[in-house]
Amino acid sequence: MSDSQFSFEFNAAVPERKIYGVRELVGAVRGQLEKSFPDLWVEGEISNCRPAESGHVYLTLKDGDAQLRVVMYRSQSRLLRFKPQNGLAVLVRGRITLYEARGEMQLVAEHMEPLGAGALQLAFEQLKQKLAAEGLFDSARKKPLPALPRRIGVVTSPRGAVIRDILNVLRRRHNTLSVLIYPAQVQGDSAAAEVAEGVRFFNEQAAGEEFSVDVIVLARGGGSLEDLAAFNDESLARTVAASRLPTISAIGHETDFTICDFVADLRAPTPSAAAELVIGSRQEIEESLEALRDRLRRAMQYKLLYQRQQLGALAKNRAFARMEDAIALRQQRIDDLSFRLESQLRARLSAAQRKLELAASHLYRQDVRRRLVMRQKDLEARVEALTSTLQKAMMRRRARLEQAAAQLAVLSPVSILARGYSLIFDASGHLVKDAAQLHPGDEIRARLARGEVEAQVRATHSEAAPPGVAHSAGDTNSSGGVAETTRKAGKRKPGN
Repeated sequence: MSDSQFSFEFNAAVPERKIYGVRELVGAVRGQLEKSFPDLWVEGEISNCRPAESGHVYLTLKDGDAQLRVVMYRSQSRLLRFKPQNGLAVLVRGRITLYEARGEMQLVAEHMEPLGAGALQLAFEQLKQKLAAEGLFDSARKKPLPALPRRIGVVTSPRGAVIRDILNVLRRRHNTLSVLIYPAQVQGDSAAAEVAEGVRFFNEQAAGEEFSVDVIVLARGGGSLEDLAAFNDESLARTVAASRLPTISAIGHETDFTICDFVADLRAPTPSAAAELVIGSRQEIEESLEALRDRLRRAMQYKLLYQRQQLGALAKNRAFARMEDAIALRQQRIDDLSFRLESQLRARLSAAQRKLELAASHLYRQDVRRRLVMRQKDLEARVEALTSTLQKAMMRRRARLEQAAAQLAVLSPVSILARGYSLIFDASGHLVKDAAQLHPGDEIRARLARGEVEAQVRATHSEAAPPGVAHSAGDTNSSGGVAETTRKAGKRKPGN
């Protein structure tokens, strides 16, 4: 074969590349999504729920490892009967779209409702169905409240804020009304039995005068489903249903419902409202009209929402719908930027707070007042130690002084005179130690233990006396002679 038999010609046209801009591609994908999923229901668990100040609600639905961003605009979120919270399983109805600012798929929610609430909720529903089948919820068995009750019995905790609210309302509306309180636990294992005992107590006292009441109020503050479990007890519900006295259930807040609410003759939305209902009010008609007006407004809103959904399904491509979506997307973009700004500001404030705390710590270590306080404490400790040392030294000196005074008293000549001795002084005041120093007729002075004696020498004897011994008048010398003196005068000086 020749080479020409193996030659080919490639004349096929090369297809032209289609290049999309990001905005164009995202817009095209968004259009396909909105066209393919205009109305659907999605089930999942809420996470990262963030209500915005604009009224929109942003959250993420999670199911295993998959997640879907959801936005519910203000016009729909204000119709919700519950507050979306993280961890809550919900069923959401809406349409799929694409958020162009982030290139993310999201669900624009029109309606949201919670799924099952767990074992307690299931037990609540089962007991509710059981008692309803027995007719305990029938309105025909409900007893009317007395128009003007003389005395009201309240079964509640005496230490809670509920009883104070009830008493304040009754005092303001009818200060002469008498109230009897039966103390009972309103939460815990023994709460249901204590509340039931209070209902039975007032029924047993109905025929008496001291503790008889015209109506019974069961009251407790709000709480979770676990906190209100005592009032979902079957035994308590049957006790309330069997009560001969009218009963009012005032358990929790307006959105809280218990089995006692259904079996009681009247349910009050709050304990304070129970105090108002039990004695009537001139505002009852106005409140009823307001409630009917609110129900009518909600019905109209739901009706408008339903018509809006129907109208949107028939005319999705209308300019008005596109404009509304554009406004909503702009608002979502604003909310997204607000969240980012808030996060950055929070991070900067946290960093500034750490710097401030560090500076404050350094300043505290360098604080002059703190140092002065420490020096002052040190000075006070040293002064106290010095004072203690001086006191001990003074005590030692005083003891030595007292000891020396005692020794001086022992060695004092006055002590010797006290034993009967005397000192003789001549006219010049010199101490006479030898009789040869005196002559008859000389004036002498004798010092005694107490006082002095002045005398005149009558005679002297020259015998030598023992050294250091002076003889006064009347004393005998070594030879038995006597120095005769004439006493002229005697002086006694007290204290000498």
